[in-house]
Amino acid sequence: MADVSTQTQKQVIEVAFRPDIHRPLAAANAIGDVTQKLGLFERLSEKTWLRRLAVILVLVIAWELYARYASNELMFPSFSNTALAWWEGVRSGVLIRAVYGTMQVLLLGYAVAIGISALITTLAISTRVGTDVLATMTAMFNPLPAIAILPLALLWFGLGVTSLVFVIVHSVLWAVSLNTLTGFLSVSQTQRMVGRNYGLKGVGFVLRILVPAAFPSILSGLKIGWAFAWRTLIAAELVFGVSGSSAGLGWYIFQNRNALETANVFAGLLTVIIIGLFVEGVVFRSIEAVTVRRWGMQNS
Repeated sequence: MADVSTQTQKQVIEVAFRPDIHRPLAAANAIGDVTQKLGLFERLSEKTWLRRLAVILVLVIAWELYARYASNELMFPSFSNTALAWWEGVRSGVLIRAVYGTMQVLLLGYAVAIGISALITTLAISTRVGTDVLATMTAMFNPLPAIAILPLALLWFGLGVTSLVFVIVHSVLWAVSLNTLTGFLSVSQTQRMVGRNYGLKGVGFVLRILVPAAFPSILSGLKIGWAFAWRTLIAAELVFGVSGSSAGLGWYIFQNRNALETANVFAGLLTVIIIGLFVEGVVFRSIEAVTVRRWGMQNS
């Protein structure tokens, strides 16, 4: 047993005193690049605007191919003929004047609706009764199509800009108010208590605490309201056309439909789509970039 114990100790000592191995340090430039370079397709696919442009190009190609297959310019003009009609409308100034007339009314109604929404949601969030009143009114009037109250607008305000602004306000107000109220109610109690600890009340509490915390919902409501305003205004102009001293895009589409200028009709619709893409892809995404994305409230 003593011999076995002595041999075990010798083995432990030999293991403990094994020689160290020294390896020379490699130079940093000899290690190489550990990152993997992305291919051209992978780099391009990271661009959101490029992916969306690819979708649009696919739709345009499908449009052109189907129109050439159908071979009926009266019923379904090709994209190339629509683009020519659009350029002619822009060059002659007719389409520009139509866009200007529509945008004037649209921005006026949209601004009025946002102002009223800000007022009533501020009052609603201050008291429980106000919240119940706004929630009830939103449930009543939000499902009501704005075009359905157009006859009443014509009866009350006559044929003109006021009627158009009235129906736009109706279409925008409830969508923006509903999303804003939902965003306000979803603000955590911790954030609310922080505001109260700083002595914030009323409008100051809403502007400094509730609005920043609920801004993603507010921005979503603004997007929905903008889309509703577009649809309502074009439909209203299609119904009674000229608003004030100028005609809008809806009237432009209506006139060309009566004249069987289908390419011009598609050009008017294409203009609506282009403006919608610009507002969504440039205006609202710029607002998102400097607000909710910068604050870390949105991933992409």
